[in-house]
Amino acid sequence: MTFEMVFVLIVVLAMLVGLLFEVARPDMVVFSALTILLIAGILTPQEALKGFSNEGMLTIALLFVVAGAVKKSGIIDRLIQKWLQNTSTMAGMSGKFFAPLSFFSAFLNNTPIVVTFTPVLRKWCQDKGIAPSKLLIPLSYVTILGGTMTLMGTSTNLVVHGMLKELGFDGFSFFQLAIVGVPITLVGLIYLTTIAPKILPSYKSFQDKMKENTREYMAELTVGNDFPHVNQTVKKAGLRDLKGLFLIEIIRNNEIVSPVGSNTIIRPGDRLIFTGLISTIADLEKMKGLYLETGTHLRLEDLKSGNGETQLLEAVVSHDSSLLSKTIKQSHFRSKYDAGVIAVHRNNERIKSKIGDIVLKPGDTLLLLTGADFIDKHQYSNDFYVISSLGTPKELNEDPVKGWFSIAVLVSMVVLVALGILSMFKAMLLAVLILFIGKAITPEEAKGYIQFHVLLLIASAIGVGAAMTETGLAQLMAQEALNLIEPFGMVAVILLVYLLTNIFTELITNAAAAVLMLPIGIEMANQLNIDPMGLAITIAIAASASFVTPIGYQTNLIVYGPGGYKFSDYIKVGLPLSLIVMIVTTFIITQTWV
Repeated sequence: MTFEMVFVLIVVLAMLVGLLFEVARPDMVVFSALTILLIAGILTPQEALKGFSNEGMLTIALLFVVAGAVKKSGIIDRLIQKWLQNTSTMAGMSGKFFAPLSFFSAFLNNTPIVVTFTPVLRKWCQDKGIAPSKLLIPLSYVTILGGTMTLMGTSTNLVVHGMLKELGFDGFSFFQLAIVGVPITLVGLIYLTTIAPKILPSYKSFQDKMKENTREYMAELTVGNDFPHVNQTVKKAGLRDLKGLFLIEIIRNNEIVSPVGSNTIIRPGDRLIFTGLISTIADLEKMKGLYLETGTHLRLEDLKSGNGETQLLEAVVSHDSSLLSKTIKQSHFRSKYDAGVIAVHRNNERIKSKIGDIVLKPGDTLLLLTGADFIDKHQYSNDFYVISSLGTPKELNEDPVKGWFSIAVLVSMVVLVALGILSMFKAMLLAVLILFIGKAITPEEAKGYIQFHVLLLIASAIGVGAAMTETGLAQLMAQEALNLIEPFGMVAVILLVYLLTNIFTELITNAAAAVLMLPIGIEMANQLNIDPMGLAITIAIAASASFVTPIGYQTNLIVYGPGGYKFSDYIKVGLPLSLIVMIVTTFIITQTWV
């Protein structure tokens, strides 16, 4: 190995460790690796920046906008909800919901699909008396499987397609991946509707647990006339920065004051509602003029105001949230979002700690008391995956004409790509232009839909992959792998490529896994003198087929908190599915391309 190979290998290994242990956001870890390779002279500026002009990456950016315009209309949401109205059984749900959803996932980004339908499914489960944990993991898996059927179904397909074109190949045709994608989706649906329901846990929702244990995390104190800070602000009264306790609401003459700000005035007779580790309530009792209501009958529903100015919400913390690695107090949550955190749920349990001291992690579910406009303000924020009301999911009131117009534009572009008239990139560029002209979406809305952290991750990973190719490291790794596995036959080679890609996906991210493995896969194909398209499709499928952990794929993490799942639940349900998909994929690849 040359010095350059050793250096690149060390940087790549350090990057993988950083991704595995979440030392920073995934895009920043990969971008840091790219920066080191550039500064060290391993890559020229042109080579380092080639990912930022990669056709696949730019196509993904455009797809975010097109999918956002379709999602904004809410038409598909309403169609599905009407479709489910007369469905009352798990079997009926599987047939009427998951099958069409897998089809939609082939043409729309699966992340917004899961974000949209998580609250819909939970409401359906609540009405039918079914545990949401029986359906939310299947929701994620179905959209992942459906995304493997077309070029635009998942960002991974487009990343591999763009890299193939960079390397001088034609890339994927629109339905080329369907040769593998359709069979694994059908087999996956059969598994998810027959075997998986018997394995999936039956957990109470976070909302139900909180209702049962209201007294454990809420306390009520009444302000007496002898309180020394009567008619002063909350801040001057010393009630703003209490240790582990938060003043989330004031009940005054049967009216609710919430959210409580620093300048809210304390009046005699006010009922102060605190949340936090209630064992520390003794600190408040020591304050003259505050009297603990030991016989309070306050319930979770009592925090909702009748005039709709206050609402209880659940929000799932995203992988790229600015709230990560900080305590709730350090993030200034109340002032930043004008909302109070009542409880935090992680791994199917409420965290029994002082709320202000909890360090948030991706997938955490927050029970929030907010103002009426919280969803409108923050539904497109990178800080949260899902924001859903504990009541009926909010209805969208967008113009249906613009909604159908957006869908028509998308369908037209798909037809043009499928017929080979336009490339995917040109079709999506034209679609965005038409949507802007038709005022189906504004530039400001488009900016909100684009997930820039995903684009930075993909572009940076392409640069790192280029370093592996340019230094000859990919060729060396391919040769060593072949020396080890080739004597066992071509099936073993395909299995090795699939397994390595899939393990990387489960431990780091799907895009990074695809980008790191593709150069190695292409070199393997060259040395074996076989069609590289077979290994490219293997890598694309394996990078998407993340079923064993909640961190490998965004949609798994989105349902992690709302479903009340444990990490082990994904292994129990996802490992059999992962093995099924691997076997089917390997069989088809060896029969078609090898």
